Amino acid sequence: MRFGRTSKAIGVAAVAALALSACATSGGGNSTEGTGASTAAAAGGSISVAETNAFSSFNSDSATGNVDINGKIAYMTHGGFYYVDNQLKVVRNEEFGTYEKVSDDPLVVKYTVNEGAKWSDGNAVDAGDLLLNWLVESGYANDAKTDEEGNVTSGTSYFDFAGDTSGLGLTEMPEVGDDGRSITLTYSKPFADWEIAFGGLNDGGVGLPAHVLAEKAGLADEQALVDLIQGLKRGNPDEPAKENKDLKAVADFWNTGFDTKSLPTDESLYLSSGPFVVDSITPDQSITLVRNESYTFGPQPSVDEVTIRFIGAAPDQVSALKNGEVDIIAPQPSADTVELLQGIDGVTVDVEDQLAYDHIDLNYTGVFKDDNVREAFMKVIPRQAIVDRIVKPLKADATPLDSQFFVPAQDAYEASAASNGSGNYKEADIEGAKELLAGATPEVRIMYNKDNPNRADAYALIQESAEKAGFKIVDGGLGASDWGAALGNGTYDATIFGWTSPGVGVSGVPQIFKTDAGSNFNGFSEPAADKLMDELIVTTDAAEQDKLVTQIDKHVWDSFYGLPLFQSVGLDAYNSDRIEGVKYQPNQTGVFWNFWEWKVK
Repeated sequence: MRFGRTSKAIGVAAVAALALSACATSGGGNSTEGTGASTAAAAGGSISVAETNAFSSFNSDSATGNVDINGKIAYMTHGGFYYVDNQLKVVRNEEFGTYEKVSDDPLVVKYTVNEGAKWSDGNAVDAGDLLLNWLVESGYANDAKTDEEGNVTSGTSYFDFAGDTSGLGLTEMPEVGDDGRSITLTYSKPFADWEIAFGGLNDGGVGLPAHVLAEKAGLADEQALVDLIQGLKRGNPDEPAKENKDLKAVADFWNTGFDTKSLPTDESLYLSSGPFVVDSITPDQSITLVRNESYTFGPQPSVDEVTIRFIGAAPDQVSALKNGEVDIIAPQPSADTVELLQGIDGVTVDVEDQLAYDHIDLNYTGVFKDDNVREAFMKVIPRQAIVDRIVKPLKADATPLDSQFFVPAQDAYEASAASNGSGNYKEADIEGAKELLAGATPEVRIMYNKDNPNRADAYALIQESAEKAGFKIVDGGLGASDWGAALGNGTYDATIFGWTSPGVGVSGVPQIFKTDAGSNFNGFSEPAADKLMDELIVTTDAAEQDKLVTQIDKHVWDSFYGLPLFQSVGLDAYNSDRIEGVKYQPNQTGVFWNFWEWKVK
């Protein structure tokens, strides 16, 4: 399971995907069998939702497509083996398929898709789809080495997967069975997140259709793709193989072929295996989904249509809700926004912790290749002023977040914050930064979502403070549907954005912080930290996990990675006179987690 990117500027943090003790149980081991939702009667009607970000890709698992709104669309249009509910418990969808631990030593897990599960074009969801998803998420074929700039120097990196490959990377080539409906994974070591490693709705379900990738790559059919995958040997960066042209064609299309801001004329690019299928898109404005009539293998939605409007500014979302243009909103939280919402008759408002956090990351290349320049820039970031402007009006006791991995509600937070060096960056230190710069005036381009008011505020405060120390700041802000794809592309020096967590498991740590990981956009690389992360993913004891993450936290701070800004607060509001079934969810899925329960009164 992967972390998702968000442009929301307020929320709560749990970078290590460790649940907030105030509102969650620990993930992984907890599960509920079956949803029972497929028997619900379809009531009909339509619901409209406002979201901050604009849609940009039908592949939310890719490095460029891993933005919160893309993930929410995938959640509504993909089938999967489980989802995470708003208590952060794993709920299995046994109407779609089953997964079972066959053995503990070695760890063996079998996934089986039920007969009848199919894509919206009539093709079966089968082992070919599972096998392709496994290949992507395991990094099995990759044998690339990169330089300090992140450029490949030898071998091949095939799939630009946004998540962490360490866990599934412990598995051998899967065994296909049950007449092509199952795969069995055998791990070389225990894996802490085995139950959420693969095929969950919060993580894109079963992924993209293998028969479509086969066609787009020029292969004869899906079986040819299965044969191609089964014929692969594990990639070895020390002995890279000649590039596999057929696999490269599959990967190239997987990486970018599903990126779009408009509805493709080719329907195979947006097939559904879930309750809804996309019906129309107005670029940068809205996306409309309608009921997938062929979906009978999981939670059945009560409404026929959901339209999501992309509205960045909180006042505009509030106005849209008040005027009846939308039924549900999740705007930028602020005291003023909450007050406005509470003054609207018939509106229910939820203000609670969110598993997300805002941060500024510094590249390890270009102007920030110099440790002194990175440290100097960290010293000028006015974290307290950012918290005072953006968070305190909503949460009076808000303070800057002092860990990249824990939040204050967690027992491990205090000890980690006390030892990781965060105390050096409580307030902006202009004089300390000037001393490190020794008269230099480095130019720094900062990328952020310019359509997000809170991100714009954070940028303005950082710019003002940094220029006092001699930095020359260049505004690299991009639009709501463009900033996510720009992450890691080398066009900026620092970036302000947010990570939002599924709330279960520990795989989010290596996803973001391990050398060359899919979501490691700034080039952080620390062998000692990598070793600790390798140990973390095979450690099942929660207390030992905390100890390992505390050590990793210090390595990150010692390398002048950048700074966490604040723990986030979530805000949802909906027209409770018109609709029902909306329930707050602190993780990356937000209110969409139970969209099949939404009803029009």
